[in-house]
Amino acid sequence: MGGPLNVRPVTGADRAEWEPLWQGYLTFYEKPLPPEVTEVTWKRFLDPVEPLYALVAEIDGQPVGLAHYLLHRSTWALDCYCYLEDLFVSQAVRGHGVGRALIDAVATAAREANASRLYWLTHETNTQAQELYDKLAKRTGFIHYGKPII
Repeated sequence: MGGPLNVRPVTGADRAEWEPLWQGYLTFYEKPLPPEVTEVTWKRFLDPVEPLYALVAEIDGQPVGLAHYLLHRSTWALDCYCYLEDLFVSQAVRGHGVGRALIDAVATAAREANASRLYWLTHETNTQAQELYDKLAKRTGFIHYGKPII
C-alpha cells in the first residue's frame, strides 16, 4: 500500500470493509460488543437525522482506518461541540499519517458544522496515539470517569 490516502464519509456500501476495522478497534480496547449494538451503530451513521458520523481512510482503495464522531450541544457554548468518539488505524499503517488525516477530516467537518470545540479521549496506555495527539491538541487535564447505568 503506497498510493494516495483518501478520507471520506462511509456509505451503505462500505459495511463489509468498515466492520473489520470496527472489530479491530474493539479488540484493541478489549471491549467486545453484542452484534445488535454494531448493527444499530451502523444504521445511525447512515440516518440523516442522527448526529453520529463515520469516516473511512483508504490507501489504494483499501480501508485502513476509521473515525466516528458526533455533534452535540453544550451548556458552555452557543455553538455545538464535536466529540471524536472512535479512531482506529490498522497496525500496518500506523505512524504514516492516517490518524492525522482522520483527525483533520473530523476537524474540517466540525468547522463546517460551526462547532466551537473538537475533543477526544484515549486510554492512558495508548502511548503511540498520544504521541500524535500531543502534536495536534492540548491535554485538558480532566480525568474521565464512567459509571454504568444499566
